[in-house]
Amino acid sequence: MSNPTADWEKVGDRFYRKVKLYDAVFDQDLELENYVVAGAPYGGATALYRDEEKLHNYRAAQGAKSSIDIYSYSGKLIRQIKWDKGSIRGLGWSEDERLLVISEDGIVRCYYDLQGDFTQFSLGFGAEELKVKACRFWSSGFVAILSNNHLVAVTHYIEPRPKLLAIPPEDKIHSWTVIPPAYTLSRSVEVLLAIGQTIYVVDSSETEDRVLPNGPFKHISVSPNGLYVTLYTEDGMVWVITSDFQNKIGEYESKAKTPPKDVQWCGNDAVMLAWEDEVHLIGPNGASLRYYFDGWVHLLPDVDGVRLITNDVCEFLQKVPDCTEDVFKLGSTSPASVLLDAVDQLDKKSPKADENIRLIRPNLLDAVGTCIQAAGQEFSVHWQKQLLKAASFGKSILDLYSSDDFVDMCEALRILNAVRDYRIGLPLSYDQYRRLTSGKLVQRLINRHEYLLAIRLSNYLRLPVSKIHVHWASQKVRTSTEDEDTICHTVVSKLNNKPGISFEVVARTAYDEGRSHLATQLLNHETRAGKQVSLLLAMEEDEIALDKALESGDIDLVFFVLLQLKKKLPLASFFRLLTNRPIATAVVESTAKGQDQELLKDLYYQDDRRLDGANLLFGEALNQTVPQTKADKLKLAAKLLVDSKDPTSSLYSRSYTEAQALIRVQASLDHDFDAHYSGLSLNETILRLIKNGYGKRAAKLQSDFKIPEKTWWWLRLRGLVARRDFGELEEVSKQRRSPIGWEAFFNEVLSTGNQKVAGLFVPKCTGLSAQERSEMWVKCGMIAKAGEELVKVKDVNGLEELRGKARAGEAAEIERMIAQFRSRR
Repeated sequence: MSNPTADWEKVGDRFYRKVKLYDAVFDQDLELENYVVAGAPYGGATALYRDEEKLHNYRAAQGAKSSIDIYSYSGKLIRQIKWDKGSIRGLGWSEDERLLVISEDGIVRCYYDLQGDFTQFSLGFGAEELKVKACRFWSSGFVAILSNNHLVAVTHYIEPRPKLLAIPPEDKIHSWTVIPPAYTLSRSVEVLLAIGQTIYVVDSSETEDRVLPNGPFKHISVSPNGLYVTLYTEDGMVWVITSDFQNKIGEYESKAKTPPKDVQWCGNDAVMLAWEDEVHLIGPNGASLRYYFDGWVHLLPDVDGVRLITNDVCEFLQKVPDCTEDVFKLGSTSPASVLLDAVDQLDKKSPKADENIRLIRPNLLDAVGTCIQAAGQEFSVHWQKQLLKAASFGKSILDLYSSDDFVDMCEALRILNAVRDYRIGLPLSYDQYRRLTSGKLVQRLINRHEYLLAIRLSNYLRLPVSKIHVHWASQKVRTSTEDEDTICHTVVSKLNNKPGISFEVVARTAYDEGRSHLATQLLNHETRAGKQVSLLLAMEEDEIALDKALESGDIDLVFFVLLQLKKKLPLASFFRLLTNRPIATAVVESTAKGQDQELLKDLYYQDDRRLDGANLLFGEALNQTVPQTKADKLKLAAKLLVDSKDPTSSLYSRSYTEAQALIRVQASLDHDFDAHYSGLSLNETILRLIKNGYGKRAAKLQSDFKIPEKTWWWLRLRGLVARRDFGELEEVSKQRRSPIGWEAFFNEVLSTGNQKVAGLFVPKCTGLSAQERSEMWVKCGMIAKAGEELVKVKDVNGLEELRGKARAGEAAEIERMIAQFRSRR
């Protein structure tokens, strides 16, 4: 096996290495110099698009349609996306591997799954008329520059809200770049513009001139951590300064007559200049290194290095990690290097292995940790094994050691080696993997349709696999040419009884592909009614949606379905759906009672529920204030009951007719007597007439409406008492009989304080006992009359009690009555 330091090169006091990832990447027929190349972060996909400025005439001659080709870094074609929106002015990737394409007229397409599915929005701010010149991207957004130098920023792709930044000068821009919001003090994206001899910094609120000399600057590049800026001047000088433009870190003279085609950072420690087939690596203090290639080279930066892409090879250039340098550096005597040598001596069965271990025994724990970390930084499986073997040997000698780091690294390397395979083409470094996370790595495999590896990786990491199965099923539905029944059987047999599976997602995909029957079949296997219903409504399967909601027993879900159906269906069709569905009808009825009376009327009419409809009209009539409107409502209610088969309808109809008549009478009374009778009940109307002295009109109402005799006498009594019409009451007392008895008259009149008139009714209370009549006389203040009642029944004891209540004049009369009884004895 070759020495791991064979591809190391020293730049100043640091080492850099160029690791070959894949060879024979692209066909030789693919002229890479004629393409715009954009690479996704963390070893993601690569997008290629023909450079229109170079190939405009060639393309016109060929008449070929534009396309964006998505490749893996190993050269595997993942997808070819047809492009029909004019010239492309921006091609970039987000952190979660969304491909962003910005057209000249400001249309932005966000391809979110590597398979051509996208969302689209417009930049606005006049981009369609002014045209987009170029774009710069960061992990979660981009900035587009228009032909008038205006800058439009988009900071989120999920909910894009384009924002116009501060207005910069209108002079020619030589170069420009962005500093992401995460690395600025204002937490807003900042744009660096090389205009004239200086640099302008533009954010959301202001444009500031940094007053730099030695411009114009042909290239500007910001380090991944946002702390440093590289400037390439017109005379070939490279400046490295802090991003606040306060300190100059270093400079380098390229001595090139032509400016480089690209300037990128390699990690946070070095800068790369790229011409067609030549790359300069500039380290600290102006130290440099040059690389030469057989063909055109593209620089694709990542967080910890740069990938170099040519037709023949894909390489990764990075600073040699400290742990790797510690182990492999020529002449290193570090504990980790000695431990690795000890393992080699052990394989040779040399006693020197034991000497090495004794030598580093005090630092053996650090040596084990360094070997583990160095294993993670290696792309070579051989050296991964050697380093892990050294770590395993070292930890076996330690008395106390937690193997968690060792196990985690073994797990990570198994995953990294699996996805680095050329058939997958995800050349992640260990640092990139830690930033990306295992869950997002699984998602990248799903987007590439590497389902088997995604499932194995998820099982290995103890992650849920449900979304992998669902994605597979969705793609099966989308691309399969088999008949729908076969597809359904295949999908259900694979997914049935697996936890967390959502058949609704698969069914929605089928519906979007125009396979409605398949979508309905798949929904039958969805266990969550809410998921079923929403898609069935979208599919116009209204009856099935309502039945599914009713079967679920969830009244809220039933109400939601009914609400959606009412919005989109004609009323007649909506009511037909309610036929033979009593629960749905009850939900509509209970809701409409408080919110939509007209709907309730239509429902009663549709179901031929005449009595309920009439009662509804009667309730509305009671709430009316205008007599004529109230009468009209009652007339409609009575008319509705004409052909009703309900046995009680005749009673209701008669009540409604009488109510209409009462309304007419009250309107007449209001007019005749200039008083308010409308809105009163029949009894209240009669009572008010008697109180106001219109007894004859009251008697006529009693006759016309056939008021029961007892009710009439009660109303007459209370009306006369309220009016204090004692003369009329005296006339009443002369009548022979009362349907309500005479005691009621006595009590009502006595309550007014008129004892004399109240006394007129005592003798007529013949149904009461003498003692009770005596009490009534006492209440009237007529003690002698009370005594006479007791004398009739010879109640001496009662007389004795009366004597104590009697006044002076009456007391003698009571004494006489008592003496009369005693003389008889």
